[in-house]
Amino acid sequence: MLNKMLACGKVYISESRNRAALELIERAAAKLFPEAAIVNKFVDVTYNRVGYTVVSRLTSEPSQDSFPLKGAVFAIVKAALETIDFELHSGTHPRLGVVDHICFHPLGHTTLDQAAAIAKSLAADIGSKLQVPIFLYGAANEGGRLLDSIRRELGYFKPNFGGIQWSGGTRSESLPLKPDAGPAQVSPAKGVIVIGASHWVANYNVPVLSTDIAAVRRIAKQVSERGGGLPSVQAMGLAHDDRVTEVACNLLEPSKVGGDKVQLEVERLAKEERLSVGKGYFTDLSQDKIIESYIKVMKLQLL
Repeated sequence: MLNKMLACGKVYISESRNRAALELIERAAAKLFPEAAIVNKFVDVTYNRVGYTVVSRLTSEPSQDSFPLKGAVFAIVKAALETIDFELHSGTHPRLGVVDHICFHPLGHTTLDQAAAIAKSLAADIGSKLQVPIFLYGAANEGGRLLDSIRRELGYFKPNFGGIQWSGGTRSESLPLKPDAGPAQVSPAKGVIVIGASHWVANYNVPVLSTDIAAVRRIAKQVSERGGGLPSVQAMGLAHDDRVTEVACNLLEPSKVGGDKVQLEVERLAKEERLSVGKGYFTDLSQDKIIESYIKVMKLQLL
C-alpha cells in the first residue's frame, strides 16, 4: 500500500516574489524524482518565504530508504542556491539562508530513526557537494539539540533592519557554532541551512489587528512554553503587513495543544492589551491530508 511507509520533508526557502525562480525550483524536483511529490506549497509574499511539503514512499531496503525523498529535496536545494541570492533578500520573517530550514517527519509506518537517517544523509551531501554549512537538530543530531537553540545562537531572532525586517546576507563569514556538515565559513550569497527530523510539527499563525510589534511580541512570549505559556508551543511576533502583526507558532505536540487552544490564548492575551485578533490559520495540511494528497498524485501518474 502507498501509505505504509512514507516520509515528508518540509523545505522553507527565503523567496516568494520571484516566480521564475520558484518555477525552476519546483521543476527540478518533479523532473528528476517523479516518485516524490510536492503536496503543499505555502507562499507568503510579505515574509518573502515559501514552504514546500515534499512526500515520498520509502523502500524496505535501508540503503534505499532516502532515495526519492532525499533526491527531490536535494534538487530543490540545489536549484534554490543557483537561482536565489541571499544578499538581495529582505522580508519580515527571520531566516538564516536561501534554504532556511528543512525538517523530515515520518508518516505511516515509517520510524523517526528513518526520517533522521534521511536528514543526516542529505546534510552530508549538501555540505560536501554544495558547500553550505549545515546544522542538525532533533533526532538528526546526536545530542538532540533543539531547533530554537541553534537559531538563537546564530542570531535568527534578531531583526537586522529597522527593527522588523531581515535584509541581506550574513555580515560575517565566520560562524559562532561549528557546523555538523559543510564548510566552517558561510557564503553571504547562500547563508546556512538547519536540517532536522522530528515527529509532526504544525505551524499556526494568528493575526493581531495592530502594528504594535512590541505588544504582539509580549503576547507571543506569554503564549510560548519558554515564556511560561502553553506547553509544547513556540511563538514569535512578526510584522506581517501594513495593518497586521502575527503571532507565529510552532506546535510541537499538536495532538495535545492544537490551533484552537493557541487561538483562545492569543485572544485572551490580546484583550488585555486592548487589541483585536483575527482567525488563525495553518500553513500546511494535516498528516492525514498529506498522505491522502500523495496517494492521489501517485494514482494519477499511473493513469
